Amino acid sequence: MDFRRLCSITAFVIASAATAFAQDYPNRPVTIIVGYPGGTPVDTIARVIAGKLTERVGRPFVVENKPGAGSSIGAAYVAKAAPDGYTLYLSSIANTTDPSFNKLSFDFAKDLAPISQVCNVPVLLVVPPAGPASVAELIKEAKAKPGSLAFGSSGIGTATHLFAELFSHDTAIKLTHVPYKGSSQAVVDLLAGRIQMMFSPAGTVLQYVKAAKLTALAVSGNQRLAELSNVPTFAETGIKSLDFSLWFGLNATAGTPRPVIDYLNKQVAAVLADPEIKAKLVPQMIFPVSTSSDSFGAFIREDLDRWRRVVAEAGLAPKK
Repeated sequence: MDFRRLCSITAFVIASAATAFAQDYPNRPVTIIVGYPGGTPVDTIARVIAGKLTERVGRPFVVENKPGAGSSIGAAYVAKAAPDGYTLYLSSIANTTDPSFNKLSFDFAKDLAPISQVCNVPVLLVVPPAGPASVAELIKEAKAKPGSLAFGSSGIGTATHLFAELFSHDTAIKLTHVPYKGSSQAVVDLLAGRIQMMFSPAGTVLQYVKAAKLTALAVSGNQRLAELSNVPTFAETGIKSLDFSLWFGLNATAGTPRPVIDYLNKQVAAVLADPEIKAKLVPQMIFPVSTSSDSFGAFIREDLDRWRRVVAEAGLAPKK
């Protein structure tokens, strides 16, 4: 038997085995690992999706929290799990910002297989009511007094930090960073006027914007929010680099059979299209969105490159 024929037979046997495995999948509970504590927005997203997948598939999808290290503990756990589709990971933008700052025990793009993006969360640039009335005014003030405007974030290297770094780089202004242990603590100081601005997940500050306790100057993404229709997108203010939002997705361990990935992608897409899912998530400014696994993989690679570039341009030193 020649070598090419042997390779062809081997590939056929492997493909047949993977297909047979997928046809029997899932035949036991599937665990979705969340890298944050219970009660966080990421945990909420995972539990809403898991509940609907359980209903649709007829097998339990169970959420397990493994918090720590900016969600990297959970991601590392899934990266080293058996590649059988029974251990999944609720990923987020933290998994593409973190590698620019920290040495990790895994490669997010290589060691976790993309299934689908699952939702976007717009980011609002907010200031106290007495602050600038527009993005143009904020930029003008920052240029007149470099470093005089302090922005809060949920920590060094987090998305809320890097959004501000990207904004300051692309508008040629200098801002002062004040890191906190979470967005809620930064919001408290913003409300008190101890910091002058913040890039925040929309759901975190929406109540304060509606109550006129904070002013929203712009929103990330490619469209305005229905709840805040008077707030322009960053692109509308002339800053086109912030045309994206915080994102969340679903991943499996690399090496999971492609038929299993395709099956999960199909089920996730159906779940995210369910009106009940939208009714639970949209009021929290969490917008369901499904993608193909290939396009999600390409998006992850692009996002990793984006944040490496931002970190380099900002002159931020990664941890060694």
